[in-house]
Amino acid sequence: MRLRLPEERPTEPPTGYKIAHPMLSQDGSRAGFTGVSLGGALPYGVLADASCVYGLRHRAPSRRCDCGFHCVHDHSAAEALLATAEHRTAVLLEVTVLGRYIRFERGFRYARQRVRTTTVGPCACGTVAAALADTGSGRPGWRALAPSCAGCLRGRTSVSLVGFARLAGEGVRVVAGKGASSVTMADLGATADLGVPELAAEAALLQARLDWFQTQLARLGETGPGGGRQG
Repeated sequence: MRLRLPEERPTEPPTGYKIAHPMLSQDGSRAGFTGVSLGGALPYGVLADASCVYGLRHRAPSRRCDCGFHCVHDHSAAEALLATAEHRTAVLLEVTVLGRYIRFERGFRYARQRVRTTTVGPCACGTVAAALADTGSGRPGWRALAPSCAGCLRGRTSVSLVGFARLAGEGVRVVAGKGASSVTMADLGATADLGVPELAAEAALLQARLDWFQTQLARLGETGPGGGRQG
């Protein structure tokens, strides 16, 4: 006799929480995420369908496999994962659980998801993040990103939090979390909708980039166009 799991038919899709690493496509045209454990090699978008990471042809999630998206029920439980050394640069996602799912004591394993909110932690220096910057690692065709304040960018490839939301699409919200201050970044659908905090963060990011360019121009001025020092 085969035991059947009880079926649920909720009136609204369940909400869950998870952590992931933010990613930027090599050409800078798309933004997405990768998981921190199973399936971490496969970047996914804001709205995505799960597939079996072992290449099997069954639908995810399968009771006989551990494939599918994973999340936990409790916001605090997901946030606690960010305290470990290997997850310090990850972001916290609030997701809508879509399609078929299997409920566990602490969370869900499910077929489809929509990322609703992305919470970005502070820069490594402790300051609130103004951007997501290239970490120097990644996947084929994708750059891994990490939270960065305007002062720590140092010319690295980066995207502002507003820009990340725009590239990710699907109405996702990007929130700068704990740090020296807290700033909410909405999707850059209309510039008129941006408030003072969003514009201030964008201005700080632009100023940091301008300072870096001015430093490089000063160095070129010292060495001269031919590489030799002027004098």
